[in-house]
Amino acid sequence: MAGEPVSAEVLAVVVALVDGRPCVLTLGEPPRLPSGPLLPSHRSLQAATRAWVEEQTGRRLGYLEQLYTFADVDRTHTGREISVSYLGLTTAGEPGIGVWTDWYELFPWEDQRAADSPAVIADGLAAWAGTETDRRRRVAITFGTAGRPWQPDLVLQRYELLYEAGLVPEAPAECRRPEDEWAPGRRMLGDHRRVLATGLARLRAKIGYRPVVFELLPAEFTLRQLQDCVEALAGQQVHTQNFRRVIEQQELVEDTGDVLAGTGGRPARLYRFRRQILAERSVAGTKVPTIRVR
Repeated sequence: MAGEPVSAEVLAVVVALVDGRPCVLTLGEPPRLPSGPLLPSHRSLQAATRAWVEEQTGRRLGYLEQLYTFADVDRTHTGREISVSYLGLTTAGEPGIGVWTDWYELFPWEDQRAADSPAVIADGLAAWAGTETDRRRRVAITFGTAGRPWQPDLVLQRYELLYEAGLVPEAPAECRRPEDEWAPGRRMLGDHRRVLATGLARLRAKIGYRPVVFELLPAEFTLRQLQDCVEALAGQQVHTQNFRRVIEQQELVEDTGDVLAGTGGRPARLYRFRRQILAERSVAGTKVPTIRVR
């Protein structure tokens, strides 16, 4: 509409591994992502993101990359709002303000590590798809049914399909299914769960070709801790021997000479990330090896 006010804000998807759980930094209830308007005093969008996260949560961000720009006309009811989202990675620690929220509380269906992992409301998706071939194909591809493989990085597509099917509370009232048919998972403020899905999809895809997992680990770690981190992010188990072979072949870590005692068994060797690998090769990755068949 002509004359409609336009505002700009930044949104931050801040991820950390807390007690082995992949978590996102949220504020308030319903949970929301740290955000704030772009002000004249901010020299860049990235600077604005860092400033708002630090002011609202007390956390200073290290790794930060731009995700996506959201500008849908129906995002808010206060005029046209453009949101530029960023993905930030950090190590665990108590935020000054806000809480670490397990992202599998927000997207339970994304955790495929256990045999009893939460199922999406299959009946609801089947009812929505009906006999339409295209819809049935989309459900199969997106959720890995009917013999299709589960694809970890289709986080956003799965959420948006549930939204279209009316199986999440954020869906428009006219197509929203009854509450007892909703997919499991906590609601977030506005479209923040969609923004978060975008960030999780980016991170899952990125661990296949860049060593970003090391931004979430302490300076020294065991190979088991490294594997647990990758599995937690991917929501899938990996084959231990294949995983360690990939890490060794890519020369991503080096032995510190120390061990982690007090594990109840044989002390585990401690390793650290070889940051010089980034200078030695233009692209390095922690490719998620073969998924273990349950």
